[in-house]
Amino acid sequence: MTDSLQRTPLHALNLELGAKMVPFAGYEMPLQYPVGLMAEHLHTRSKAGLFDVSHMGQIRIAARNGDVRDAALALESLIPADYAGLAKGRQRYGFLTNDAAGILDDLMVANMGDDLFVVVNASCKEQDAALIEAALSDRCVVTRQFDLALMALQGPQAQEAIAPLCPAAAEMRFMDVIETELAGVSVTLSRSGYTGEDGYEIGCAAADAETVARALLAQPQVLPIGLGARDSLRLEAGLCLYGNDIDTTTTPIEASLAWAIQKARREGGSREGGYPGAEIVLRQVREGVSRKRVGLMAEGRAPVRAGAKLFADAEGQKEIGLVTSGAFGPTVQAPVAMGYVATDYADNDTVLFAELRGKFVPVHVRAMPFVAPGFKR
Repeated sequence: MTDSLQRTPLHALNLELGAKMVPFAGYEMPLQYPVGLMAEHLHTRSKAGLFDVSHMGQIRIAARNGDVRDAALALESLIPADYAGLAKGRQRYGFLTNDAAGILDDLMVANMGDDLFVVVNASCKEQDAALIEAALSDRCVVTRQFDLALMALQGPQAQEAIAPLCPAAAEMRFMDVIETELAGVSVTLSRSGYTGEDGYEIGCAAADAETVARALLAQPQVLPIGLGARDSLRLEAGLCLYGNDIDTTTTPIEASLAWAIQKARREGGSREGGYPGAEIVLRQVREGVSRKRVGLMAEGRAPVRAGAKLFADAEGQKEIGLVTSGAFGPTVQAPVAMGYVATDYADNDTVLFAELRGKFVPVHVRAMPFVAPGFKR
C-alpha cells in the first residue's frame, strides 16, 4: 500500500471485517473477506452479498432551465442512448464515445425527475466529469458527488434482506430508481447491479455509509463480498469490465452492445446520431463489423485468462482473436471467458483454440450470460 491510495467511507469497517485490501483504480479496496472468493461468489448467487463500490463516481446533471428533458437531450450529444425518452424513476445503461466511436466509459443514467443521476467507473470518473462539464456547462449544471458512498446488495435474497429496512424497495422493478430512506438514512436506491442477480445499489452520504452497511450486514442473508467475487460474478453474467472488455479501441457494435442504442438514436430514428463517432456506429450497425465480443468456455478446468491469443486451428497458425476476461466460474463449475474474435468465427458453438502455457486449448463460443439472469422485471 502507498499513502497515495484513497480510501472509501467504509474503509474502517472493511478492515474490521477482515478484508484483504488491494490497490484498485487509485483506491485501497477489499479483494476478499475471510470466507474467501469462492464462498463469497456462491453466497451471492444463493443468498445476498454486500459490496463496497464507493470508488465509483456519482454525478448529477440538471438543466439550467429546470427541464430534465433538456438535460437528457444535452447528455445525448455525448452518448448514443435515448435518455429524453427515459421515464422519471427509471435508469438506463449507456457509454460515452469518442470521434472514432471508441468507448470512453460505460455508465448508468437515471431520470430523477428534477435532474439526471449518473454513475461512472472509478478509473474514468475524473475524465468523464471533465468531458461532461466541458460539453454541457452552457446548458446544464454538472455536480460531482465523488465524496458520496455507494454500496451494492446483490443476490436472490436481496429483497428479503433490504425490505425490513426499506419497505419501498420491495415494490421496485429492475432499473427503477428512487430517493428514500434505509435504516433511517436518506439514500438514492436503484434496483440494479453488476452480478446478473436481483439486487440494489445504494448511494448515501459518506457519514451515513457505515450505518447503512451495518444494518444490511445484520440481516441473516447478507455477507460482505470483495472485488474478486465481483469480477467472477460479472463475468458469469456476461457483463463488460471497462479497460478489459471495452475501451477506446472498441466500438459499441464490436462490443456486442448494439442493444443499448435505442430506436430513437438509430438510423431513421427521431434523434439519429448526434454524438461523437455516430457516423461510424451507424455504418457498423448497417454493414456489420470485422470482429465481435463473444462468450467463451474452455474445455477442462484451467481458466483461459485475459491476454490469451485465440486461433482458428489447433496448431496456432491462424490468429483470429484475443481473450479480454477469463476466470473459473464457480456457479457453472467451468472456465468462462469473453473476448474478441473475427466475425467469421463468432457463431455459437464454433471451436477455437486458446494459447495456454505453450499449448492450444479448445474453447467453444457460447452465448452470454453463462448464468440465467435473476432480475425482477
